Amino acid sequence: MMLLSFFISFFIVISLISVTPYLDKVFFSRKEVVGLVGTYTIDTLPEEVLRKVSHGLVFINEKGETIPALASSWENIGNGREFKFHIKPGLTWDDGKEFSAKDLNYNFRDVTVEIPDKSTVVLKLQKPLPIAPTYLTRPVIKYPLHGVIGLYKVDQIRTSHGAITEIFLSPNKKDLPPLVYKFYDSESKLISAYKAGEISEMTLLKKSLGDTFKDWKNTTVKRGVDYNTVLTLFFNTKNPLLAEKDVREAIALGIPRDKFTEFGEVANGPISPTSWAYNPNLKKPLFNLDQSIQSLSKFTKEGSASAKLNFITYYDYLNSATDIEENLNKAGVKTNLTLSNFQNPDQFDLMLAYWKIPQDPDQYFFWHSTQEAGNLTNYKNVKIDKLLEDGRNTLDTNKRKEQYLQFQKVIIDDLPAVFIYYPYTYTIKRK
Repeated sequence: MMLLSFFISFFIVISLISVTPYLDKVFFSRKEVVGLVGTYTIDTLPEEVLRKVSHGLVFINEKGETIPALASSWENIGNGREFKFHIKPGLTWDDGKEFSAKDLNYNFRDVTVEIPDKSTVVLKLQKPLPIAPTYLTRPVIKYPLHGVIGLYKVDQIRTSHGAITEIFLSPNKKDLPPLVYKFYDSESKLISAYKAGEISEMTLLKKSLGDTFKDWKNTTVKRGVDYNTVLTLFFNTKNPLLAEKDVREAIALGIPRDKFTEFGEVANGPISPTSWAYNPNLKKPLFNLDQSIQSLSKFTKEGSASAKLNFITYYDYLNSATDIEENLNKAGVKTNLTLSNFQNPDQFDLMLAYWKIPQDPDQYFFWHSTQEAGNLTNYKNVKIDKLLEDGRNTLDTNKRKEQYLQFQKVIIDDLPAVFIYYPYTYTIKRK
């Protein structure tokens, strides 16, 4: 009997050892492990992660319509000075606790928040802003990372020295795979993690890095376009030379776009082509170095360009900045190209940087003459001011679209900045 028990036990152990790899493949192969670059805390996580676990009060669809999410409805009181939102009944956090208006933790500038009851939140603005609901799309999160009616819920968070290193998500729907996000403080560490098998997916911005994996048999490389970001050359219009529209146009003509097509898709304006407000009829950007040199020559001969322009950029697009500088120098415009570690340097004449395009076409913060913090170019244009004001004065998408179509046309004609390309992305994924 003991001998029989021994053989049965031995058989079970051997069977488990043999079958375990297959069990692991069946039950765990669907898990997706995504690597991201960045140092984040619970309060600063990217929306890519937050949207997996929760929703905002409202949602903006592809047509630009603001529709209910956690809110069931709302009222616009006083022509955009006050909004009363009603919370959908029966909502719960993913920990099972009831969700109510008292859980909302909005801290908007110049906005007073009132919670008259658990189903109602009232926002009172100092100045009317009819499009205020479009700023309530950010997912609502409760510490540490609890969400409401999300596709996933957070199972575990790992940190090191206050920064998140890993987040484990389990699906709330049967057809979704488990999901893990791992964070790395540099692109080189991200790539090493993929090569070591720590992650199954990552996204890179450089073709040369993406090409490294194109011959890997167990890997797919998919090129996409990040239409939410555009490489932009900003002009400081306080500089007397750059205050001249003809100079800005001449510089734009001298940007060698043929060299940049390997980095991204040519951009025509400040609103993404995926936006409902995009104007497809904008004039196409041209490259004509001879015409650029000729147009700039009269300014250089007059001595207005004798001083060096302070040209600031960042390491990732230094090559593009160098090409632009070379053509400026050919035209007699002297520049001093330097690398910056600051997100928004205070002093520059020219700045080449990636600009994050807002989801909503409202770009009041960036181009309206009253906006000292966001208007990096110190741009002043009465027509642009009026179009931006009218564009945010209603939630009617048809009326708003009229304003933004014209806004794009005027700003491309006046050129306070040159919108160069939307960068390609390379998603590396294990098969």
